Amino acid sequence: MTTSTHGPVLITGAAGFIGFHLARRLLELGANVVGLDNLNDYYDPALKRARLAQLESNPAFQFVRIDLADRPGIQRLFEEHAFSKVVNLAAQAGVRYSLENPYAYIDSNVVGFLNILEGCRQTGVGHLVFASSSSVYGLNTKMPFSVHDNVDHPVSLYAATKKANELMAHTYAHLYGLPVTGLRFFTVYGPWGRPDMALFLFTRAILEGRPIDVYNCGRMQRDFTYIDDIVEGVVRVLDRVPEPDPAWSGDHPDPGTSPAPYRLYNIGNNSPVELMDFIGAIERALGRTAEKNMLPMQPGDVPATYADVASLSEAVGFKPSTPIEEGIRRFVNWYLDYYEGGSQAP
Repeated sequence: MTTSTHGPVLITGAAGFIGFHLARRLLELGANVVGLDNLNDYYDPALKRARLAQLESNPAFQFVRIDLADRPGIQRLFEEHAFSKVVNLAAQAGVRYSLENPYAYIDSNVVGFLNILEGCRQTGVGHLVFASSSSVYGLNTKMPFSVHDNVDHPVSLYAATKKANELMAHTYAHLYGLPVTGLRFFTVYGPWGRPDMALFLFTRAILEGRPIDVYNCGRMQRDFTYIDDIVEGVVRVLDRVPEPDPAWSGDHPDPGTSPAPYRLYNIGNNSPVELMDFIGAIERALGRTAEKNMLPMQPGDVPATYADVASLSEAVGFKPSTPIEEGIRRFVNWYLDYYEGGSQAP
């Protein structure tokens, strides 16, 4: 990464799973990083604080506790730091939780994202990279999912807010020339991962001898993407500031590009895995067999995800490739070390 001399990089959601790994990588590359997080209790804040403790050991990292929806607070943050680049990873995550608490998604993912866009516009940020999600593909069934396909049929409010982020970002790119890149992440997993995600839940339950809930009777496919591959993609994209696409046509509008400085990319392993095979890899890594509680599909879920990463590969010369067996082994090793080998209580 080409680190900037005229301002630090802002990472929102820096105490989160992806934000922590990205901040650590950028610090290794010599960047100055300001990390924002509100440390909410959607999942165990102790895990977020443990991630932060690792980052704060580096003097080039500064932590700021602010909620994205705090309009004056975000405005002050941008005025004080003159960020060169911004990576917006903070969001209210989770498809199923969006059925229970819809307002949390609007506050964080829509109002909060508008505050980030305004901060970038008002202070001349050189590039905003923001997290979208594979969930925007919704009812689409044509595989693999492509950024050049239409995505107007979300099946959860979480997905709808991520689609809204893409539309809002495009508007700012068009009106104000703000360079923005949206990244549709596909089922990210790995060490320091989120406790509400399947890998974490399954590992904990198997170790505790409890049954695991397997939705759609295991007939789900996910494009599981290892965290290091996600970070590599983000770092490379951060250095590739989008420019207007001269070939774009309003007669045949391409959703993935624009006559504005705006791009969308998928970051996925481009190799979907059956849920039962995923569980099998966890069982092998743990050396234990899971007791399975077979359940129907959950509202808001989709049966399969599969990323077309041709645009990403063409733009930055990279595509994710970590095999699921290797990624799960690394996660299990971390989990056992963090929870079983240390003083942390899961």
